[in-house]
Amino acid sequence: MAKILEDISRTFNEFLLIPNLTDENCIPSQVSLRTPLVKFKKGEEAKYYANVPMVSAIMQSVSGEEMGIALAREGGLAFIYGSQSIESQAEMVHNVKKHKAGFVISDSNVKSGTPLRDVISLVEKTGHSTVIITDDGTANGMFLGMVTDKDYRISRDDMDAPIDNYMTPKENIFWAHEGVSLSEANDLIWEHKKACLPILTEEGRLKYLVFRKDYEERKNNPDSLLDENKRYIVGAGINTRDYEERIPALIEAGVDLLCMDSSDGYSIWQKNTIDFVRKNYGDDVKIGAGNVVDKEGFR
Repeated sequence: MAKILEDISRTFNEFLLIPNLTDENCIPSQVSLRTPLVKFKKGEEAKYYANVPMVSAIMQSVSGEEMGIALAREGGLAFIYGSQSIESQAEMVHNVKKHKAGFVISDSNVKSGTPLRDVISLVEKTGHSTVIITDDGTANGMFLGMVTDKDYRISRDDMDAPIDNYMTPKENIFWAHEGVSLSEANDLIWEHKKACLPILTEEGRLKYLVFRKDYEERKNNPDSLLDENKRYIVGAGINTRDYEERIPALIEAGVDLLCMDSSDGYSIWQKNTIDFVRKNYGDDVKIGAGNVVDKEGFR
C-alpha cells in the first residue's frame, strides 16, 4: 500500500550551501576525510574509521578480495560479496587480512624431509616465495629453517630431494624473540639487511614473520586502513538465511564489519539476524542493517 507524504517536495537546486570565511588555514593539507564507519556515543571514538570516505557495494562483480585489498590500501573499505559459499567468502576475507600485516602468521609451512616438488607446489598455490620448515609442518611448530625461491633452480634441481638440502637452517638465520615490537622488528630487518624476520617463542616455536616489503608498502600508502595488528580492515556481506553458519566463519577468518545485503531492512528476518549477533557476540561484532526509508522502520 502506498504512503502519501504531505510535506512539500524540494529539488536540489532550491538549496545552497552557505560558505564560511576562507582563511589561510583552508588548504587541502588541513582537510581530513576521516569518517566513522560505525555508530558511537557522543564524546567517544568510533571503533572503525575510513581514512577515505569510500566503501564498495556488496556485489560479485565489484567486491572480491582484490577490491578489499585495493580499497583498504587507499583508506577505504570493501564488503566482500556474500552470494557465494561460506567457505569461499571466508577465504576471501582471510586473504585480505593476511595480505599485509606487521606480524604475519605463516601460511607456507612444510616439515623436514618434504620433497622439493611439494614445496614448489605450495609456492604456486599460495603465491608466497618464502616457505618455513618446522618439525610438524605447521605455523606454530619448532622452527628448523626457511627456504625461498632463490635457494633452488626448478630447471636443474632434483624434485624428489628433501627440502633440507636447500633450506637455510635456524642456526644461520637471524630471528627475534616473541615480544619484540613491530618498530623494533622493522629496525632489525633494515639493520641486518634481511627480507624476512622470523619471530620465535622462548621454546623455539614459530610465532610470526615480519617482512621488509610490508614496511615499504605502509610507508608508500600512509592512509591504509589497518587494524590494531597492522592488517587491512575488511567487511563482508551476509544474508538473513544462513547467518548462523556464515557469521562465525567470517569472524574466524578475521572480518571486521558485517553488513546485511538486502533491499528491504524493515523485516523480522533482519531483526532475528541482529539478535543472533548481539546474543552471541555482544557489541564486539559490528553489523549494519537496512535499507529503511521511514522513521518506524528505523526504530
